[in-house]
Amino acid sequence: MHDFPFAIVGFDLDGTLLDTSGDLTAAVNHALGEAGRPLLTRDEVEPMIGGGAKNMLRLALDATGGCSDEEFRRLYKLLLGFYEAHIAVESRPFPGMIEAVDVLKAMGVKVGIVTNKFEALAEKLMRELNLRDRFDCLIGGDTLGKGNAKPSAAPILHMIELCGRGPAAFVGDSIYDMQAARNAGIPSIAVSFGFLMQPVEELKADAVIDSYEALVPVLQRLSSVTV
Repeated sequence: MHDFPFAIVGFDLDGTLLDTSGDLTAAVNHALGEAGRPLLTRDEVEPMIGGGAKNMLRLALDATGGCSDEEFRRLYKLLLGFYEAHIAVESRPFPGMIEAVDVLKAMGVKVGIVTNKFEALAEKLMRELNLRDRFDCLIGGDTLGKGNAKPSAAPILHMIELCGRGPAAFVGDSIYDMQAARNAGIPSIAVSFGFLMQPVEELKADAVIDSYEALVPVLQRLSSVTV
């Protein structure tokens, strides 16, 4: 398929490639339990995912009464430790994701991951699920240093550089993803099945897909923008 418009397709991780809500909810509730707070349901935690673990915990604590900076630091360490030890208990690929990525790879498209999760945790998760080798690069929220996580364009531009440059698109489920793609000057695709913080229409993506079966056809219809 030599006329495919993109040489590179990037993906967010949590809520886009993988349903990680079960393991993230367990980590949040471990921290809340240590603080003597009421626990949250998966549905309550899902909209908190997307801005990284620190933001997720802050939102969870705000929802249950707030806390001091000192207490936050203690609970944040507990959350990270628990999550690292239980990172792939319930996390699974969304239906059709593997097949869609394999189709892109078969066409010679480079595929990358740009997540606000710490790089080491993202690497561990993808390797435990035996998925890391499918992707040409993985960029975490800390890969490029402070201030260079999504919605900054920096991690997406870095992905494009690592993948050899060329027309690119980005797939995600949050406002951080759409803003990062827009800041990088490339088309964005929102997944309606992700961990949405707001109605998917409000993300103002260039396209929306309801399943991975639609990804390749939608990409074929999008205009490419070379970076």
